Amino acid sequence: MKEISEILKAYSKAKAAGKKTALATVVKVEGSSYRQPGARMLVTEEGELTGAISGGCLEGDALRKALLSIHQKQNKLITYNTSNEDDIELGLQLGCNGIVHILFEYIHDEALNNPIQLLQQLEIERKEAVIVTVFSLKRNAKQIGTALFYRKENSVLKNTDEVLNIIAAVKEVWKNKTSIVKKLQPENESEALVEYIKPPVSIVIAGAGNDVQPLVKMASILGWKIIIGDGRVTHAIEKRFPKADTVKAVKPAQFLENITIDDQTYFVLMTHNYKYDLAVLKSLLETNCQYIGILGPKTKLHRMLDDLQNEGITIVEEQLKRIYSPIGLDIGAETSEEIALSIVSEIKAFSTAKTGTSLKFKSGKIHDEVWYER
Repeated sequence: MKEISEILKAYSKAKAAGKKTALATVVKVEGSSYRQPGARMLVTEEGELTGAISGGCLEGDALRKALLSIHQKQNKLITYNTSNEDDIELGLQLGCNGIVHILFEYIHDEALNNPIQLLQQLEIERKEAVIVTVFSLKRNAKQIGTALFYRKENSVLKNTDEVLNIIAAVKEVWKNKTSIVKKLQPENESEALVEYIKPPVSIVIAGAGNDVQPLVKMASILGWKIIIGDGRVTHAIEKRFPKADTVKAVKPAQFLENITIDDQTYFVLMTHNYKYDLAVLKSLLETNCQYIGILGPKTKLHRMLDDLQNEGITIVEEQLKRIYSPIGLDIGAETSEEIALSIVSEIKAFSTAKTGTSLKFKSGKIHDEVWYER
């Protein structure tokens, strides 16, 4: 989602400057690739790039193809075979052992529901969505491109038969929360990337001490929404956390006010004030938040649980499973920066249902097999 947000900002800037643009999207991958379907890059007519469709190896040639798309005002599908070391025509010699299909879409600024307008729907509300991009691997075939934005409450689409024929697949992706590449009707030889997109991670931090600053910087790099609350008016000020979306001086009883909690919201308690953290924990246990990380040793957590029970609060196993204390992955962190890295790593692993194990010990491919045809 961060990549899309940056693309939307870059497009707005380019449009204001009167620059023409094209959107490059990885729509299908066969074998291995650095980026997976759904990776995007915006290109301006002056060669400015925002986003990425590879690790940097395809961008040079992709820039030329995007400029051609802008010049001709047409969509184009380009295939890169990165497994062929002797590919003289492309001269890439990447050795990535994959075939990458990239769709280049010229952005008609005034066209109704152009690709950028469809992507902009993602930022209107903080909710999950499905984006459909229709393409064809057949030479000289018509490339429809980004054609549908779908949410249960509202949908925006181009009026094409290909899009109407894929509504069932869209609802399946919505239900399973897994993107697919699906073949459409055999007679038109088109395929569609049906992409499930989650809202960005929202990290809510109780604490505004100096050790929160590196955590905010790292979360910001990842494009996470950042909310900070602390009882100390001398600490909870915006100039100390310029990358945060919200910084507020607030009493623990009002900490959760105006905070939307969904399955992408993660809480971190690190005020270094035991009573403050305890009060916030007490409030969080009454919500459906799925992750509560608490800085400090396990003895602190045991004390907190004992104090809550002494107040007559019964804590069930389901609630305990949502508490992560001590917070963070075990990477030997000591400094504030290292602890921040540990916290961010654990939340990232949790959000993708991973354990944080070294890839060296993972069998099979790096990326999960979530992209498939049928």
